Amino acid sequence: MIQTNNYIDGHWVGGDSTIANINPSDTRDTIGEYAQASVVQVEEAIAGAKRAQKEWATTGLEQRYNVLMSIGNALMSRSAELGELLCREEGKTRPEGKGEVYRAGQFFTYYAAEVLRQMGEICDSVRPGVEVQVTREPVGVVGMVTPWNFPTALPSWKIAPALAYGNGIVWKPASLTPASAVALMEIIAEQDLPPGLVNMVLGAGSKVGEAIIGSADVDAITFTGSVATGKRIASAAAANLTKVQMEMGSKNPLVILEDGDMETAVACAINGAFGSTGQKCTASSRIIVAEKIHDQFVDAMQAAMHNLVVGHALDEKTNIGPAVDGGQLEQNQRYMKIAAEEGAERVCGGELLELETPGHYMQPALFINTSNDMRINKDEVFGPMTCVIKVADYDEALAVANDTQFGLTSSVITESLAKANHFKKHAKTGCVMVNLPTSGTDYHVPFGGRKSSSFGSREQGTYAAEFYTHVKTTYLKSE
Repeated sequence: MIQTNNYIDGHWVGGDSTIANINPSDTRDTIGEYAQASVVQVEEAIAGAKRAQKEWATTGLEQRYNVLMSIGNALMSRSAELGELLCREEGKTRPEGKGEVYRAGQFFTYYAAEVLRQMGEICDSVRPGVEVQVTREPVGVVGMVTPWNFPTALPSWKIAPALAYGNGIVWKPASLTPASAVALMEIIAEQDLPPGLVNMVLGAGSKVGEAIIGSADVDAITFTGSVATGKRIASAAAANLTKVQMEMGSKNPLVILEDGDMETAVACAINGAFGSTGQKCTASSRIIVAEKIHDQFVDAMQAAMHNLVVGHALDEKTNIGPAVDGGQLEQNQRYMKIAAEEGAERVCGGELLELETPGHYMQPALFINTSNDMRINKDEVFGPMTCVIKVADYDEALAVANDTQFGLTSSVITESLAKANHFKKHAKTGCVMVNLPTSGTDYHVPFGGRKSSSFGSREQGTYAAEFYTHVKTTYLKSE
C-alpha cells in the first residue's frame, strides 16, 4: 500500500480524505490510498502558482530548457517502470503503457527545444520612423483538468508547453488514475523550479475542479474530457472571462472504399477501434464501408477479432486490457443493450469475461446494419465497441462521415489519390488520416477538432503558443 499526497506550493501535503486506487485487471489489488485536496488547499495552490510564475517568467531560457529536458529524459528512461504502474491502474497493455510514458517524455524534450526557438517579429510601421515588435508573454496561471485515459501523456502535453512559455500551473488529475499523476509530479518536483510553480491537487471535479475553474486568479483553463463537462467549464469560465481550451468527445469515422486494400482496412479498424480498450477520443467508433466490399470486410474483421486476446494488462499475451473501472464497464454493457434495441446486429463479441483475476473484462464487439441515427453512432461510448455503416459509394460515405456533432479525427482507406485528396479537403475534422488508423498523432504538430470535439486554440506543436501566451505589439519611435 502506498500512501501519497497532493503537491501544493512546493510541499507534499495530505488532504481531507483518501480514496482507494483499484487495479481494473485484478480488483483484489489496491495500488494505494490517495489524499483528496480541500477547497482551501486549491486556493493555496493557486496563490503559490501566481507568486512563483512571476519568478519563472524571468528565468533564463537555458534553465527552462534544462528543466524540461530533465523531466523528459527521466520519463523516457523510466518508461518501462512507470508504464507498468500506468497499466496497473488504468488497464492499458504493457506496450501501450510503456509507449505512453515514453511519448510523454518526448513532449517535454520537444518543448525544451521550443524554449530556445521562441522568436519575435520586427517590422516597419506604416508611419515613417516607427518600428513594430511583436512578442509573446506568459498567460499567467494555467488551471489543468485532465482525464484518466492517458494519465501521463495528456498532462505532459499540457504541462510541458505551459512551463516552456513561462506559466504557473495548478493541475487536477483524474481521480481514477492518481498513481501515474503522482509519479509524474514527483519527477517535476525534483527539478530546479520556483516553489509553488507546479501544483497537483487530487480530488473530485465537483469540488477541486470547480475551485480551479471558478477562481479569478486562474488566467487560463485547459481541459480534456466530456462535452457536458466542457460546457459547464466554459460557462463557469465566462464569469471571469478566463481563457479556455478544451478537447472533448468524438465519433470518428473510418471510411473504407471499394478500392482500398483490405488488409490495411482491417488493421486500421482493429487498431483504431480496440487499441487502449477503445477508451480514447480518437477511436474508430464508426466504420463506414462501401457496399461492394461490405461483406468481405465484415468477415475479415471478425476473423481478426477472434485472434484478439483480452486479459490482464500486464500479461504479455494480452491485446486488450480491461475497462478502467466498473462504471465504464456498465456503460459499455448499457450501450450494448441500446444497440440491440435500436436494431443493430451484433456479429462478434460483447460478452463479459471471467478470467483468472477478477477484473472489468469484455470481449470487443462489432455491430453491423447500423445507421447514423442510432445512439450507438451518436454518443461517445468509450469502450471496445465499433459499428459498421454500409454506404453505396464515396459521396454517401463522405456525407455519413460528416453527419455528426463531433469532428476530431477521420480516416479513409483508398488507393485513389483523387478520392484521398477530396476526402482530406472535405472531411469536417481537425485531423485527417489516409490509409492510417484514426488514432495516432504526433507531438510536433497541432492536435484538435471541430464542432463539439474542441473549443479554443489547438494543442501541441508550435500552435500551443496560441493558448499559453499573450501576444504583445510594441511600437518604437526610431527617429
